[in-house]
Amino acid sequence: MVVVARSASAKGAAFPLAGRPGRYWTWEELTVSPAARRLGLDNTPGPAARANLRRLCAEVLDPLRERWPGVRVNSAFRSVAVNRAVGGVEGSRHLVGLAADLAVPVGDRAAIVAWLRGRGVHVL
Repeated sequence: MVVVARSASAKGAAFPLAGRPGRYWTWEELTVSPAARRLGLDNTPGPAARANLRRLCAEVLDPLRERWPGVRVNSAFRSVAVNRAVGGVEGSRHLVGLAADLAVPVGDRAAIVAWLRGRGVHVL
């Protein structure tokens, strides 16, 4: 399931961003990338993408996790290099921190999609 928010380093062991982007989410959860790790690519979001990720958490991901604690993010922010490495589309909203690929609990997908769409979130 891919969630796209309304418009408006995972590279090493020590994560460079302080604090949390949301109440229930860490920077590592939103920037983790096996491809970045494997290829040695930096996947640290810049200031604008960090602001967007905070907004994504506040408006979508935090309320979602409150209702469905089992929801996980597979991919949110991607640097240009990481997006290219994973075959992401050019201009992907992942590049600016306004998209998240989710893993949802079995049996909850339809309810989650309806809830997201009811909040004006684009779901692919």
